[in-house]
Amino acid sequence: MAGTYAPGMELEGELEVDKDDFTIRCVDDEIRADQLCQKLLRRFYLALQEQGMSPEDATVLAGSADYYVRDFVVGYKHRSLFAERPGIVRQFAGNWYIVNTIEPTIQELAGHLQGVRAFYRFLLERQLIGGSFHGAVERECADLAYYDDRIGSFWDIQGDGYGAWERECTLKGD
Repeated sequence: MAGTYAPGMELEGELEVDKDDFTIRCVDDEIRADQLCQKLLRRFYLALQEQGMSPEDATVLAGSADYYVRDFVVGYKHRSLFAERPGIVRQFAGNWYIVNTIEPTIQELAGHLQGVRAFYRFLLERQLIGGSFHGAVERECADLAYYDDRIGSFWDIQGDGYGAWERECTLKGD
């Protein structure tokens, strides 16, 4: 993530996106999808600046979207960015982020979710995702009270209670 979004980067034109290129079936597909996501995220970063956002603020939003897309969706779930499955943001925020962060906080997570929300809006504006999926993403990004409770309940796990905690917002399956 760091270094990916450099201030002063040349503005690029809109990217042509073939959603099939983001499908992941093997390691080579994952590498290709990661590179394509990086290009799309760079375009997102530039679009934020074109809309008047400072490079610093655009870096924060794009960095959070990058973390979600490349580390979670592609790297962990091995899923195409364009596989419209409601619940993906909830899995990220309500489980993966919490167990993969040394000191998860709702403030940090809320920042990540702002980037996720802005990135999916960027995709919707380019007609790369559907409106109903975007609506589901918006609702999942807005559910901060639920995620705050999940962080708290994670720290309260005792004995063999992790299994029950994980089942409430599981990473298993799609």
